[in-house]
Amino acid sequence: MRQQEVTDVGAGADDVVHARPAAVPDGGWAAALDAVLADPAQPRLVFQPIVDLRRGLIAGYEALSRFDGPAGCGPDRWFAAADELGLGARLEARVVTAALAVRAELPQHCFLSVNVSPHLLTEPELADVLLAADDLTGLVLELTEHVPVEDAEPLIALLDRLRSVGAAVALDDAGSGYSGLQQLARLRPDFVKLDRALVDHADRDEAKLALAELLGTYAGRLDAWLLVEGIERVEELEAFVRLGVPLAQGYLLAEPGPGWPLLRPGVSARLQAMAARNATVDTVAALAEAAPTVRSCDPAGDPAALTEAAALLAADPGLDLVVAVDDLGCPVYLVRPGQRDTEAGTDVQLVPVSLRVRPTAQLVEVVTRAMTRVPARRFDPVLCVDDTGRLIGLVRPERMTLRLAELHSGAGTELATSHATPGPVTAEPVLTSGAFR
Repeated sequence: MRQQEVTDVGAGADDVVHARPAAVPDGGWAAALDAVLADPAQPRLVFQPIVDLRRGLIAGYEALSRFDGPAGCGPDRWFAAADELGLGARLEARVVTAALAVRAELPQHCFLSVNVSPHLLTEPELADVLLAADDLTGLVLELTEHVPVEDAEPLIALLDRLRSVGAAVALDDAGSGYSGLQQLARLRPDFVKLDRALVDHADRDEAKLALAELLGTYAGRLDAWLLVEGIERVEELEAFVRLGVPLAQGYLLAEPGPGWPLLRPGVSARLQAMAARNATVDTVAALAEAAPTVRSCDPAGDPAALTEAAALLAADPGLDLVVAVDDLGCPVYLVRPGQRDTEAGTDVQLVPVSLRVRPTAQLVEVVTRAMTRVPARRFDPVLCVDDTGRLIGLVRPERMTLRLAELHSGAGTELATSHATPGPVTAEPVLTSGAFR
């Protein structure tokens, strides 16, 4: 979120740049931007950890831009000025290029988020940088919209192309208005970032927490992860952990800086203790069943993998599903008996993975998320994966339904309590680079 990208990385959350007096670099914006674009090392990137609140670990980093300039010229001012001068796409392409260059240096099992403006993303100067990459696994495109997008269809089409090669999408400032809710429904992001206005002193405002819970439930049903940014107070952190929000960032947890900053001392242990107090018991772990696998790193399905899957299915008439996994053991797609695949020459059907959960995910929430998938995928098995995204097994919707019926008949009070639990509680993020799709 560019409004949080303050010039002084030690500033507090309330010192957002839009609240400072407007300033102009010496010589004006045009000269200052020409100087930045003429220097391949500008703007500088710093990185702020994004934290898995349940495990107390760093799940990813957000790349933030830093410019040399007078106080009050924060990053949002630079990008706004560049947009006004017709240089917005070029400047954002510079940042995206730098983010792509450092992606290989990311700590293991972390993702990298970079800000992009939706109204500029389809501009060739910016879009071509991303389209030229063969693999965008581990990259999250955070849509920071301050200019309305008149026609969203080209943007959606481009995002679909980028997702097909591994990119994920985050939507910033969720809850900031009706247009934001419309964008949630249309873009179906992988990450939903809660508007900072709903975070500030939320522990003292039940209405803010209720809206965060609503957005978390909605995000979970879209199979997206809620991310709270701008946490600066321990009380705010405790409130969102109790609510079950899976991801957060803020100066209380870790400051942005060069390289890959670590969490502040004691943060990990505190988060783990908080999560232990909020643990739930009705999970999918006991329902996961082993599934045969084949190796494939191509989401579109490669002929060798499809042929191997077809052989497994033919050898066992009772087998109805094979899971294709990548080199790390993370699921890529499902293979079922079906119409003949002419390219591979096999009688199989390739099915995209529509829902992944951790074994500790609550049964009620998983069933709810499964039933809100698109109709064609609604009754597909749910894939159970470990903390690194590797396949543990599959969970069939019919077995989850039967287990819920058993719980309801034998422990109605417990089921009612579980059902009242906020949606984000069980939306445990699968954060490895191989598990975005």
